[in-house]
Amino acid sequence: MAEFLITITTVSSEAAAAKLSRSAVGAGLAASGQVTGPVTTTYRHLGEVCEGAEWQVVFRTTEDRVAELERHVVAEHPYDNPEVISLPILSGPQLYLDWITRATRPAGG
Repeated sequence: MAEFLITITTVSSEAAAAKLSRSAVGAGLAASGQVTGPVTTTYRHLGEVCEGAEWQVVFRTTEDRVAELERHVVAEHPYDNPEVISLPILSGPQLYLDWITRATRPAGG
């Protein structure tokens, strides 16, 4: 797995997205959480094609924090079966990557 990751989820309201972003960053599981939206999502549910508005949360985290971030997002997420996927950050300025590491260290760690 990559040392640095982008973790993405979507929720049905801007308030829920902001709450999820704040809680993950506050817990030191992500260096940042960006909320964008609304975005239109097309998906299959119970055999039907549906559309809806969602807000996306994009987190920046580290390999050693991603499993805990995923557990946190799933536990705090308003959906029963949320999308929580992680993608590798293949490169970036070293100062930025160092910031991600520092921002995801437990307090006092």
